[in-house]
Amino acid sequence: MRSDLRPSSRTASAVAALTVLALGAGTAPAIAEEPTPPAPATVGIGRAVTEEYQRGAFHVDAWTDAAGATVTAVSAKIRKGDAVVAEIPALTQASWNRNYFSLPAATTLKLTEDGGTIPELGKYAIDITATDSLGNTLTRTDAGTLDFTLKPQLDIGFSAPSWDDRSTRPSGRLLGVQPGSGDLVPIPGRGISVQRLTPDTGVAQATTDEKGEFIGEPYGEVVIGDEFRVSYAENSEQVHGSYGSTRQISTWHSRSVTVTAGADKTRLLPGEKVTITGRMTDPKNADAPLAEQEVRVGLAAGGYTGSPVWQTVSTDADGRFTAQLPSAPGTRLDSWVVSSVDPFLSFPSVGARLAMPQESRVLVSRGLLAADGKVTVTGTFRPWYNPEQFYGYASEKLLLENSADGRTGWRVLATSYADGSDFPVSFNLNGRSQGGYFRVRHPLSDVFTESGSVVFRMVRTPTRVVSVNAAPEPVRKGAVVTVTAGVQQQIGGVWKAYGNAPVSLWFQARGQSAWKQLATGRTAANGVSTFKTKATADGWYVVRHSGDASHFNAPAAVADYIDVR
Repeated sequence: MRSDLRPSSRTASAVAALTVLALGAGTAPAIAEEPTPPAPATVGIGRAVTEEYQRGAFHVDAWTDAAGATVTAVSAKIRKGDAVVAEIPALTQASWNRNYFSLPAATTLKLTEDGGTIPELGKYAIDITATDSLGNTLTRTDAGTLDFTLKPQLDIGFSAPSWDDRSTRPSGRLLGVQPGSGDLVPIPGRGISVQRLTPDTGVAQATTDEKGEFIGEPYGEVVIGDEFRVSYAENSEQVHGSYGSTRQISTWHSRSVTVTAGADKTRLLPGEKVTITGRMTDPKNADAPLAEQEVRVGLAAGGYTGSPVWQTVSTDADGRFTAQLPSAPGTRLDSWVVSSVDPFLSFPSVGARLAMPQESRVLVSRGLLAADGKVTVTGTFRPWYNPEQFYGYASEKLLLENSADGRTGWRVLATSYADGSDFPVSFNLNGRSQGGYFRVRHPLSDVFTESGSVVFRMVRTPTRVVSVNAAPEPVRKGAVVTVTAGVQQQIGGVWKAYGNAPVSLWFQARGQSAWKQLATGRTAANGVSTFKTKATADGWYVVRHSGDASHFNAPAAVADYIDVR
């Protein structure tokens, strides 16, 4: 048996101790025998609890402390005072817990009007009797209270405000779930509490009628999203329970209007403003203008108006409105849009494409002017502001340009594209030039503004080979041929001898297409190179200069022919 149902052993000990103290050390007087206490009960019974969802049913725990025994029968009586209104001869034992007993579904308690034995709604005492397999029996009076009352259910709603009437009224119906039958019955004459939370206007009461229905007082100047708290609570012989719910005004009736608008430009550059003008009219009133109505005019990305650039403006007496919006550096936007501020005013969003290029940067990391005149420039292209703010794929044209003085006469040497979505994007431009001033420029596009790299200079000294001469002519086979040539460099627009210039001697035999290098060397201080070679066949001799770190290759020189006999 559970300890809470057994007599305390401390009580017997305390009585014995007090008796010894009373007797003291002297001769003990005659003491009457105490009656033998009753043996503790073997069977235990817990609290009987009404089911939460079906108040015509209850459950209870019952057990036995007898070794090897089990609880074999549990019965119950339902009474009001001394009057028994229902007897349940056997509660059902749960398969998942052998100590758990509940009212059989077939014997759910009901009102007499529903074919049951309970005379009326209210709260009734539950007496439980339990017996184990050894015949031990216990009856627990007032083991619990049957909460045989209506369980409240409150349906609520709010009337939809409109353009003409921006007020709302709460309404609904209070019903009770009847125990046993589960029928929904109206609960009349009850007060329903209604509180407007935004702003807080205190608590108002609405009373249910004979159908359980109620209509509250109207609340004016409602804004979409306003919150209301509706609640009800009762603990009586008929109804027991509470209900509370917070509701937002989320439905309304809007007025449809017509809005037309246009912008004064299709491309908005940094530092500029776009002017958007429009008009609002009422299609249900012969397109009459609507005055003093607010609209939101803003810049957008993909039609989404979440950008920080917007204005709220009002229509004038002719229904017209105007807004001026600045560019938004560092934010990629692609359109303008007009939308409604007032949810009671409805029209489709109006807008159009508006290119808003971001400021850009061109950074050159390396430039090379080769001896053969090939120009190679590499670097990166990126938005001026944080590249992470850029989204989407871009393919932006880049131009390699050349000028003689770095200020005027720029001409395009090469074109390439910076492609990608992860910035900065690398580029590589290749062209041909005889040197001068260079820059990489990004022309204006709908995505990025015009920008250019710093102007940089790359120069080499022009060279040439002159006066190529092979002698003697004619010459005997196997004899020595002397080939001379002059190499010059252009300095300050004047051709001068180029001493110590690297040169090479080349030969092309008659009837052959290939040139063969015979020797290399350097020019004398006067720019003249001299080569000696043996005559082997008729053909042409030429001297070449292939440039160096600061000189261009010399253009092809005129070859000299030797007749070998």
